[in-house]
Amino acid sequence: MPQRFSDLAALRQCVAGWRHAGERVVLVPTMGALHTGHLALVAEARKIGRRTVASIFVNPTQFGPSEDFSRYPRDLEADLALLGQAGTDAAWTPDVATMYPPGFATRIEVAGLSEGLCGPFRPGHFAGVATVVTKLLNQVRPDVALFGEKDFQQLRVIQQAVADLDLAVEIRGVPTVREEDGLALSSRNRYLSPEERAAAPKLHAVLSDIASASRNGTAVAGRIAAGKAALEAAGFRVQYLAVCDARTLAPVERVDGPARVLVAAFLGRTRLIDNLAV
Repeated sequence: MPQRFSDLAALRQCVAGWRHAGERVVLVPTMGALHTGHLALVAEARKIGRRTVASIFVNPTQFGPSEDFSRYPRDLEADLALLGQAGTDAAWTPDVATMYPPGFATRIEVAGLSEGLCGPFRPGHFAGVATVVTKLLNQVRPDVALFGEKDFQQLRVIQQAVADLDLAVEIRGVPTVREEDGLALSSRNRYLSPEERAAAPKLHAVLSDIASASRNGTAVAGRIAAGKAALEAAGFRVQYLAVCDARTLAPVERVDGPARVLVAAFLGRTRLIDNLAV
């Protein structure tokens, strides 16, 4: 088991000791319900730093009123066991009162990057993400923090916030971990029925088709329309499917530089997101 901390002063004392010894510290922020994708982040953290801290906190401020905060899966003991098996040195497990004490009144918003894609469908979400991640970075004070590329818009929002606020930490994205059939690993996959799980890989298949077709500079509109139709035929309710500049997340008509094809769609009651580099 990793050393578990729920008291901020104790955590900081531990990390300060590592730093005094010249050890590089890497943070893996999570909301628990850990799976192989999270453990891949821990494995990467162990490659680039001497000490690895994983945080487990289900952040209420990034859930909308109609979203799944109350039903979000929680199994702290199982998560700690997995982190121990993966070689995590410490687990930071604050409660809501620690993160948002009475009188808490600050929110961090990142304009531009947070306004498209998931932004209109999840108002306030990225402000909640930017605020809680900034707090985690200030609490743990790592040299590097790792985030999965599956949540690519989140990754870009966090990178922008860290740059704008001059935080002394490097933010790195780690490639998405997938099932053999292409489905991106997610804590929410457990909500899928057997029939929905069988249909879910269509999401990755459509992204792959669009990414492949877009690499030669052809117009993307027709491919996006065909992709939406294919997903709807497979039972998805598409919120967005877009090819965007990988830096600004602005939609592009043709790919002439680094880009991403990104999607969010419901399958039954479960909202799935994914993306691929173009």
